Amino acid sequence: MKAVKQVQGNAFPLNRADVDTDQIIPKQFLKRIERTGYGEFAFFDWRKDDDFIINQPDYAGAPIMLAQQNFGCGSSREHAVWALDDMGIEAVIAPSFGDIFRNNSSKVGLLTIELPQEDVDYLMSRAEELPSSEIKIDLQAQTVSVGAEWTRQFEIDPFAKHRLLNGLDDIGITLENEDDISAFESERDALKPDTTPALESATKMG
Repeated sequence: MKAVKQVQGNAFPLNRADVDTDQIIPKQFLKRIERTGYGEFAFFDWRKDDDFIINQPDYAGAPIMLAQQNFGCGSSREHAVWALDDMGIEAVIAPSFGDIFRNNSSKVGLLTIELPQEDVDYLMSRAEELPSSEIKIDLQAQTVSVGAEWTRQFEIDPFAKHRLLNGLDDIGITLENEDDISAFESERDALKPDTTPALESATKMG
């Protein structure tokens, strides 16, 4: 998983509330067995509308998405996060998120930031009026800035911040404790199951 320290660029102003995971990635695409390649299917039904914000060339390649309340609500499908990540989204800013979506995001390297409604509305209107307007996110400092004149602090779970700053997925988190696991295994009774092969397999995957 890639580490996330700073994200800078323009933003898609997805000015909609209650965007659920079925809208982000419709169910017909869940048959795929890969974790990549979902980006082209993100917001599949909405993209049929030529005026949909994702279709606008002024926002092509934007690494940030702005959304309204309760973004990522609905089912627990991880594919929604995979789809946003695959289309190049590195951070989503909204007043609130679906809890499972937010948790899934931190495991993939997608930064979710909650800001007060008035701050999201400001960023949204600015992005709509000036598509090239840049937003800078500093995860270490926990700030969102526009130029030198506008900066806001945001809160983030310390564990999620640690994951993102260090690029740690679930396997990476486990391997942070590799020495302790090995020490524990060396002291186990010989008649008990040996989990060393599983640890070695995880090490190779990491």
